[in-house]
Parts: sequence; structure tokens; C-alpha cells
Amino acid sequence: MENLNPASPIKLNAVGLSKKDYDGSPSTLCKGCGHNSIASQIVQIAFELNLRPHQIIKLSGIGCSSKSPAYFLGMSHGFNALHGRMPSVATGALLANHTLKAIGVSGDGDTGSIGMGQFKHLMRRNLRMVYIVENNGVYGLTKGQFSATAEEGLELKYAGHNEFPPVDLCMEAIIAGCGFVARSFAGDAKQVRELLKAALSHRGTALLDIISPCVAFNNEDDSPKSYGYGTKHEQPLHELGFIPYAEEIAIEPLEPGEFRTVRLHDGSLISLRNLGHDYDPTNKLAALERLQRAQETGEFITGLIYYNPERPSLAELEGLSTPLAQLSPEQLRPSPAALEQLLQAYR
Repeated sequence: MENLNPASPIKLNAVGLSKKDYDGSPSTLCKGCGHNSIASQIVQIAFELNLRPHQIIKLSGIGCSSKSPAYFLGMSHGFNALHGRMPSVATGALLANHTLKAIGVSGDGDTGSIGMGQFKHLMRRNLRMVYIVENNGVYGLTKGQFSATAEEGLELKYAGHNEFPPVDLCMEAIIAGCGFVARSFAGDAKQVRELLKAALSHRGTALLDIISPCVAFNNEDDSPKSYGYGTKHEQPLHELGFIPYAEEIAIEPLEPGEFRTVRLHDGSLISLRNLGHDYDPTNKLAALERLQRAQETGEFITGLIYYNPERPSLAELEGLSTPLAQLSPEQLRPSPAALEQLLQAYR
């Protein structure tokens, strides 16, 4: 790529692209929306990881969150599905070509309400994709009604009083068999980036439940899904770092129990430095107990909550090798003789 201004060189990554090449269209969301911050972090990590845009597919459903794939990776494939139906489209796309890297973006309504059934079955099937829930606790497109993830007892100016207990999407994912479950906060850009990098290296479905404040309808400081609350009350379980497989690994010596590494399916590593919490993300029951305790006490815990690399992905279970999209017409269609033989059985 030619730089027309030598005094201001454009930094290119290993595949010859600048960070700007990973941008999408200008955002039409509210200024300050947490979803815009998440889109910015996806652009940043795609540049840092040297991703090739044509090898990525973006998927979404309906809602403010589902508009955001238009705002990153403008050169990548994309599909905006029906409300709550993104998992079905993702399954079809990745069965047709399982070599694509998939980034699905949904919301707490698109996933936790109308799409809950599809979400649970996607977690069970372990489709290899990153599933991001941009979670703000309200329906922003329809003037701020409570979503299924809103806290019980929450009072909002336009929605009134919420009488129902919240759905915890991380808990639902773990119960359904998801092997990579994390929660983060749109205001914690570094943690979001490291989790995104690790999620892209996971063997199957990776869920990122990112609390993403709605500045229009749910941003009062006493709301657990606001910027003020998140900034003041976020409790990271650990300090995260991502080490790509190609990089030499050098780790400073630390006290036993203070630091651990988790190897991902492609050989890369997540480094976890304990921050005063004796927490093991590979313990399923402990993860569920920690989420339940956080819900009961109002804690806002973030980080890698559960990790299990042992489950094979859907493509592995189905024995897919050459992607269906790359098979020749002769391989996909029966020959005239084979078709005639089949028809004879019905005559």
C-alpha cells in the first residue's frame, strides 16, 4: 500500500492492512453508546491479530446491538438476520464453510427473550464462533422497556418498576455446555480486547456478555448497567493477557497461586493474574456458584468466568473437512445415472 504522505507513515500489519481498513460505516447509534466502544475494540484486535477480512463473517439479529456489525470490518461478509434467529443463520453459514471466523453480535432482548431457545441450542451444539451479547437491560429501539436481563426491583424513568428476576446469560451458557464464558464492561476497553482475542482462538462457541450502557434509557448511576455504576463497582476476577501462539512466551516469576496460564485450542495462551480472588475458571460448579453469589449480592464481576477446551466443535463432530462451499458441482450433485437409480426405487 503506497503512503502518499511520508511525513505521516501509515502503520500496516502483517497482512498489509492499516487499522482504518478494518473500519465499517459511521455509527448511527447514540453518542456515548457502549456498543460503539465494543465495535472500536473489534477493529483494534482485528488489526493486531492480522485478520483477513474476507475470512470473517459477521452475524446479528435485530436491535441496537444488531446494527453495530455495520460499524466494524466493512470488507467482511455480513448477514443481519431476523429477531432472535441469528444462531440459525450462523449454523447454516458455518456448516457451509467452517473455516470462516464468525463474530455474532446480539443483545439482551435478541438473545435473552425472543432468541433464548436458539441461544441455548447454539451453546449446546458448540458452533465455532464468538457470540457477543451487548447487554444494557433495556429495549433501546422501542423506548427503553425492561429486557430479560434487567435487575429485579430496578426503577427507570420511562420503564417504571421491574418486578421480575433477571436472566443471567453467562449462567445459561454454562448450563447449556458452552466452554468459553466471559463477562466484561464496555468501559473496560483493555479487558474487552483481551477477551475478544482469546475468544477468537477458542475451539467452539465463546460467549462474551458485555455490559454496554444505554445512554438514552438506562444510564442512571444507581443502575447496575450504567457507566457510573460499572466504573465504580466493576470487580475483575483476574488481570487478563492474551499471548498469540507465534510469540515467544516470557512470564515474570510470581508467587504460587497468583498467576496461571490457560492454553487455547490453537496453541495461544490466556494469562490470568489473580486480583485477590482465589478463582479457578476451569471449575464449572464454582463458576455457577460465583455467578449466583454475585447476583444475590449485587456484585459486578468481570473476566473469564468459565473455560473448558475439551468439547469438540460442531464441525469436528460432523467430520467436516473440505468446506461444503468449496466442493465442486460434481461432488455436490448426484450423477444422472445415480439419480435415475434413485428414482427407479419410487416407480
